[in-house]
Amino acid sequence: MKDLLRDIFYMGAGAAFLTKEKAEELKKELIEKGKMTQEEGKQFVDDMVKKSEDVKGQLEKKVQDNVAEQLQKMNVASRDDVDELRGKIEELKAMVEKMQSGN
Repeated sequence: MKDLLRDIFYMGAGAAFLTKEKAEELKKELIEKGKMTQEEGKQFVDDMVKKSEDVKGQLEKKVQDNVAEQLQKMNVASRDDVDELRGKIEELKAMVEKMQSGN
């Protein structure tokens, strides 16, 4: 029963947003109903929280990748591009100032 519940839970999108408190509530319910022991409940909560963190990380990475891809398609300058341009502007500015002070 525990394995079935875990598998069903993992398949749901809710895994990405599970809080430890919610997992503890579910554990308490299952223990009270006699569906699992205290030790199984502890392992269940640990597994759920770990899986939730893993799914959150994967989701964040996927969102970042998608945003970067869309920005590239839109030909939007990245922070590195802007920083590079700032550096070049500073170089040119220094060259102009040097030329002006030499006259």
